[in-house]
Amino acid sequence: MLKIFVCEDDLKQREHIVGIIKNYIMMQDYDLMFEFETESPTTLLDYISKLEKDATGLYFLDVDLNSDMNGITLGAEIRKYDPNARIVYVTTHAELAYLTFLYKVEAMEYIPKDNKELLQDKVIECIDVAMERYLNVHPESSESVVIKSGDSQIKLEINEVLFIESSSTPHRLIVHLDNRQVEFYGKIKEMEALNHYFYRCHQSYVVNVLNIESINPKLREITMKDGEVCYSSVRYLKGLLKKFEQMENNN
Repeated sequence: MLKIFVCEDDLKQREHIVGIIKNYIMMQDYDLMFEFETESPTTLLDYISKLEKDATGLYFLDVDLNSDMNGITLGAEIRKYDPNARIVYVTTHAELAYLTFLYKVEAMEYIPKDNKELLQDKVIECIDVAMERYLNVHPESSESVVIKSGDSQIKLEINEVLFIESSSTPHRLIVHLDNRQVEFYGKIKEMEALNHYFYRCHQSYVVNVLNIESINPKLREITMKDGEVCYSSVRYLKGLLKKFEQMENNN
């Protein structure tokens, strides 16, 4: 999942940028989330140093942070933790752009602060471009699938998927992930073919066997690793138990 960060020392400016980002995310079905905001470059670095090594971020940074570390140096430090980071500068100091070459930051964009309408358009444009590039990257260490939701595409890491269920809305499905749910158009019978860990266990469910914690054959209850429960029908239970046992033995 692509995560978005903002580092800006001016509170009103930070709130404005964060508001643009959150409002846009709410209108899209992108596989991204707003992760963290701060005025302090050291706080940001401390935060991202604790994230998973394969985490990828989109960073909106001010240049002048009223700190011992400016945004250019911060960008260079971010690259040490997140080599594939998408870095955007929102600044009144566009003349310092040459420093990003000196520090090998490779910034995506320089957005001027003084034009609010342009600021919003450029922030949205950067999110779209970052998302497109993120979807085009397929890390060898992590399996993923891409589903369509309206005009958007959502990249799902297989190890994040718990199960997929039919929605109460006709022709729509809900995928349950580690920390959120995403609704999209689709047919439940087509979901099993997306990945070899997916198994159709019920007329309304496709479960990711990789993330099953336990199965109660008597109640036909499937408990996922996060504690959520879905169900198997009698028809599919035997095959599910066999697939789950095989995976347990392989591990």
